[in-house]
Amino acid sequence: MTGDRQIEVLRAIVHDYVHTREPVGSQSIATRHHLGVSPATIRNDMAALEEAGLIAQPHTSAGRIPTDAGYRLFVDQLDVLRKPLSAAERKAIAQFVGGGIDLDDTLERTVRLLAQLTHQVAVVKYPTLRRSSLRHVELVPASTTRVLLIIISDSGRVEQRTVERGEELTDELIAELRARINAAGVGRRMPELAEDLAEITEAFPPADHDIVERIVTAIIEALQEDVEERIVLAGTANLARLDIDFSRTITPVLEALEEQVVLLRLLAEMDAGGSLAVRIGSETQTDELLETSVIAGRYGDDSTGVLGQLGVLGPTRMDYATTMAAVHAVSRYLSRTLG
Repeated sequence: MTGDRQIEVLRAIVHDYVHTREPVGSQSIATRHHLGVSPATIRNDMAALEEAGLIAQPHTSAGRIPTDAGYRLFVDQLDVLRKPLSAAERKAIAQFVGGGIDLDDTLERTVRLLAQLTHQVAVVKYPTLRRSSLRHVELVPASTTRVLLIIISDSGRVEQRTVERGEELTDELIAELRARINAAGVGRRMPELAEDLAEITEAFPPADHDIVERIVTAIIEALQEDVEERIVLAGTANLARLDIDFSRTITPVLEALEEQVVLLRLLAEMDAGGSLAVRIGSETQTDELLETSVIAGRYGDDSTGVLGQLGVLGPTRMDYATTMAAVHAVSRYLSRTLG
């Protein structure tokens, strides 16, 4: 069982190692952190922490550094210690994220801001359409025989499709079809939408069934496509500047980021619950990411459900308190903006 003072010693080791990149010794802990005990007592505590697998000695006569398990215990203690952002930081986040002109621009702004705040690689996963509902469908005549479908979800995602008919499309038909689609579908979740829209066809004369079915099918297909499996990255250069933090080359990490499938899988696994999730080193269960940590949060609200995820990836030697605070704050502002 790790005692309270040993937890304080662990916190001191994590704090100093994060900021100095050097193994931490008992004398420096006694000098910097004023724990009220002698260096000899701190050495005893460090021996207990090492035996518990929470810290390690990288080489003989060196200080100690945290292990993945040590970082995990440290992070688990951060619920009441999470570093709040300043009023200026919160205002800057709200203005920058809120200034997006559409969903793509908003997510691009969000990922760039998060990379700047944390000095890590930032990632945002696009909203999941299967968890969204329909906000509006607009039918715009593109010619006498062609109609443009504009499909808008409550997450702000916009999909467009074009449907063509061999004979003229009247304004009256388009207006009635637009009204019936929105009356039947607005507010409905994507998995339920197909059944609701399928009933619309019978409300029209048989001569119009073909074009109505094709428009309804185009809407359903647009919303069923697996387009949510997209992520936006920013700050890869931050990782490159931290090459010293990796005992191996960072090339596997960069390759994993480029392929994106590794991140998509990891984010899906981290979406089990809670406002923030943290995977440290070996917890990622990915060889390419063994020396990295990932912090991810959800964005969305109670009315729309979970829309997507955002987070950061960096070396295990990161400022967890500041990074977790930034992810938490940015996810809240993104949720508010999209809401």
